[in-house]
Amino acid sequence: MYDKHIIYPDSLRNDGSAGWRVGVRLPYYRGQVLSAVEDIALTVDGEQVARADLRFTVRGKTWTLDELETTYDERWEFGEVAELSVRRPGGLAPGRHTVTAAVQLRISYLPWSPVTSCTTELALGA
Repeated sequence: MYDKHIIYPDSLRNDGSAGWRVGVRLPYYRGQVLSAVEDIALTVDGEQVARADLRFTVRGKTWTLDELETTYDERWEFGEVAELSVRRPGGLAPGRHTVTAAVQLRISYLPWSPVTSCTTELALGA
């Protein structure tokens, strides 16, 4: 239902020489405690980003995906834009890039952890 809204429009940008960032939203109708975020997978132009190279930032605080597993006192609210940053020296080349984000959440009343994904093209300016 909210899959097409995961990747925030016009949010792709290089992060100095350290890598690049993209804005993402929660694909669920209620906010979630960060420990309920089972996984986030990110692909750019067909290349999967290694989990160890991803960082998740919301409201100015940053975590690795492994750290999210034990973050019980912070939430990702519905509609709130978080940033996924990728450690990749030099960042991305200017131009259009195909980005896919897949978010796996642990929902208390579901017997499985659904994965919701979104693919879109984003432009990165020079």
